[in-house]
Amino acid sequence: MSQSGGSTDMTLAFELSALKELAKPGTAFAGARQWTEYVGVVSDEPTYVVTNFTRKRRIRQDFFSGPKSRKDSLESVKGQFDTERHVFVGTSDEDRALAEEVGWEYLSLEDAAENADWELAEDDEPDALPGEPDRDDWP
Repeated sequence: MSQSGGSTDMTLAFELSALKELAKPGTAFAGARQWTEYVGVVSDEPTYVVTNFTRKRRIRQDFFSGPKSRKDSLESVKGQFDTERHVFVGTSDEDRALAEEVGWEYLSLEDAAENADWELAEDDEPDALPGEPDRDDWP
């Protein structure tokens, strides 16, 4: 039985840098759950950086990079989550090349945000409160 509006049989991976460019990454992540089967975060950053970012925003991932490269992570996720589509949301030509190399569809953050009505963060909005150090060194 097919659904109107396209298939939800999709695995969506956000590059951590793409999530950081959204005004409300937690809301975007929750929204993506409505039209995907699996959604997670891929990054070359250490695991605790990804975990700290997602925990602060109450983002529940179906998968994450762990202590391996983005390429290894995407290949592993594709093997583990057997969906019709595997889509990687990124921010750079390097992200696009990586997606093509591992057989994922690439979607730029700008296109994804436009299609899903996600708000991009303003460049002048600080991530941390003024006067507080940016602490990514603890879980």
